[in-house]
Amino acid sequence: MSDDARDYEELGLVAGLEIHQQLDTETKLFCESPTELREPEEATHTITRELHPTRSELGELDEAAMEESRVDRTFEYLAYDTTCLVEEDDEPPARIDEEALSVAMGIADLLDADVVDQGHVMRKLVIDGSNTSGFQRSMLLAQHGEIETDDGSVGIVDVMLEEESAQRVEETEEGVRYSLDRLGIPLVEIGTAPDIRTPEQAYEAAEHIGMLLRSTGSVKRGLGTIRQDVNVSIEEGARVEIKGVQALGDIRDIVAGEVDRQAELLDIREELAARDAAVGEVEDVAQVFEDTDSGVIRGALDSGGEVFAVPLYGFDGLVGRELQPDRRLGTELSDHAKRAGAGGIFHTDELPAYGVTAEEVEALKAAVDAGENDAVALVAADAGVAEQAIEAAADRARTAIEGVPEETRGANDDGTTRYLRPLPGAARMYPETDVPPVEPDPSEVETPELLTDRVERYAAEMGLDEGLAEQVAFGRRMVLFEEAVEAGVDPTFAASTLESTLTELSREGVDVDAIRDDALLGTLLLVEDGELPKEGVNPVLTALAEDPELTPEEAMDEAGVGGVSEDEVREAVQEVVERNAAQVEEQGMGAFSALMGECMGALRGQAGGDLVSETLREEIQKRA
Repeated sequence: MSDDARDYEELGLVAGLEIHQQLDTETKLFCESPTELREPEEATHTITRELHPTRSELGELDEAAMEESRVDRTFEYLAYDTTCLVEEDDEPPARIDEEALSVAMGIADLLDADVVDQGHVMRKLVIDGSNTSGFQRSMLLAQHGEIETDDGSVGIVDVMLEEESAQRVEETEEGVRYSLDRLGIPLVEIGTAPDIRTPEQAYEAAEHIGMLLRSTGSVKRGLGTIRQDVNVSIEEGARVEIKGVQALGDIRDIVAGEVDRQAELLDIREELAARDAAVGEVEDVAQVFEDTDSGVIRGALDSGGEVFAVPLYGFDGLVGRELQPDRRLGTELSDHAKRAGAGGIFHTDELPAYGVTAEEVEALKAAVDAGENDAVALVAADAGVAEQAIEAAADRARTAIEGVPEETRGANDDGTTRYLRPLPGAARMYPETDVPPVEPDPSEVETPELLTDRVERYAAEMGLDEGLAEQVAFGRRMVLFEEAVEAGVDPTFAASTLESTLTELSREGVDVDAIRDDALLGTLLLVEDGELPKEGVNPVLTALAEDPELTPEEAMDEAGVGGVSEDEVREAVQEVVERNAAQVEEQGMGAFSALMGECMGALRGQAGGDLVSETLREEIQKRA
């Protein structure tokens, strides 16, 4: 259903955000490793771990961790010459990084949040393999902030400073392979109050927080460096946490889609109540499919697998009911079965199909005592997996009778979501004993300038037009622009090079992201010092992209630009004028335009246009 068709106030929409942003610091949060990402093939060695849930100080086990532990997996980690024993969990963490602490306090200041008097690092139980230790270190830094949106203020509940998780590389036969390059990069997590009432307000709040984060000039940019989680509920629904919304523009669709899903689940609950629905007992139904032509079921049985089914009394027609585009109640049951290790489920709202005949459907219903108004779900999988998977699907069917379950879901690229795990509880947190408390002093931190204010300053003080000022202020190279201007580079030239020129080269297929910031700054300074003509910037940047190890001076030699003296320029211009002596004598300065292009061609971009133009005017005037 479209946004316009939903009355979010009537539905009682309540939403909040959790924004996770990597900080662009020199080193990681608890060690001296650099915060750079590597390619998996650059790994120098690997380590393996098997993780298990542990009890909290109160003796409690976290439900989300318990569900993760039911999947038997080994985790492999890629290590590099830029990672250390702390990431491998073979050495205690160092004290918290001062640069990260300072940047995080600046973010808290922009959010109008109160920094705590003393910060204590906590361990948050995580056994999905994303941390070698089985937990993530996290510290509450600030509370009680606020931002403004067009639909009212949104409270900031907390600002956390924590370590980023390991980067998932691929699934393996034994489990999952992770990369340790990302593990430990400083990360701020910003949690809002449940003050958001529409998808549009959720988008606006996330956009505003993103602008504040970029205003520090100390956050990483690019895909995966910022993630938005959204908590959504409606009246009579339940709080659902949606993880991993990568693109800001997806937030509207994610919130609206979750509202649709919960509203549909509530409608299904009402219908199930009217039908006095119930979930039956799991049954072994392999005998029904002894002669089946279904590829999935036949494959499971032939490899020694099993087929289990559960009757869903009163569910006929509802298992196939759409909750979100191309996602049905049956998809929800299937997600739970997949978490138990199966490939998915079949259900009678979609059968006969997939090689299952109408006769087999009737026999299946008879085997589990299902009637005309009932549905049946079944799983065909390896021995030991099939029964566990159908039990998981049956549990999810029981919660459909109750309404909307509280859970953690993952964001899909199409704006829909999928089940991940139960909501975590307080039992996953306990104190970190290896890192001493810190006493943050926000008075030592200068309030970052907002990007919106930068745009005005760039226009007023540096003479940039408004469009270019906004491009460079909100662009990923804003800090480099400031450094260039501070070093004496003309602001307009610096801004246009870093925004327009690099964009043009990228469109031509040049890998501009490979160019080091110090090389970009060096190239701008060469132009400012008169050693490189502006016409030579593009070939130099192209050479730097092709070989990032080059210095700007070496790139000039590689590209064959620059290094021409004024005497050499005059000699080249004189040769052009001499070849066109008749035209110069006849047209005088009217020949300038035609000869200018010829001069620039003769110099092959090794001299600036201003110098060539001035020299050509002088030589023409001598003959006029």
